[in-house]
Amino acid sequence: MQIIATFVSGLLFGLGLCLSGLVNPAKVQSFLDIAGAWDPSLAITMATAVLITWAGYRIVFARRVPLFAGSFQIPPSSGVDARLIAAAAIFGVGWGLVGFCPGPAITALSLASWPAVVFVLAMLAGMGTARQLVAHHRSEMLRSARHLNS
Repeated sequence: MQIIATFVSGLLFGLGLCLSGLVNPAKVQSFLDIAGAWDPSLAITMATAVLITWAGYRIVFARRVPLFAGSFQIPPSSGVDARLIAAAAIFGVGWGLVGFCPGPAITALSLASWPAVVFVLAMLAGMGTARQLVAHHRSEMLRSARHLNS
């Protein structure tokens, strides 16, 4: 049952992305172009998403346990740091330059969109590179800490 619920949720999310126009890079770029030919229609999509999310959280957290799990898995808040700010800036610049962000790009794959294919491949390469850099950085920090302790 959990797999069916996951599939239906993903299908509904993808349908919403298509209906809102978020899978169309030109529409997204027009929304972000506030100094030019601004298209405010995606603001309605965002406001609707915020309202639905607010209502959804109220309904879900009114329950003692989720429908398909033994407990809620809520990540701890770690606050705002340089890594979060850098990631948000990279995300925003990428979204503004090409008009795709991860969810809509993956949805656009189902529409046989070549720009989406290129974006998703570049996104996956970037994710892999970022993971390697973080792993390398952590191993360097551990090596430095061991060196200082010896």
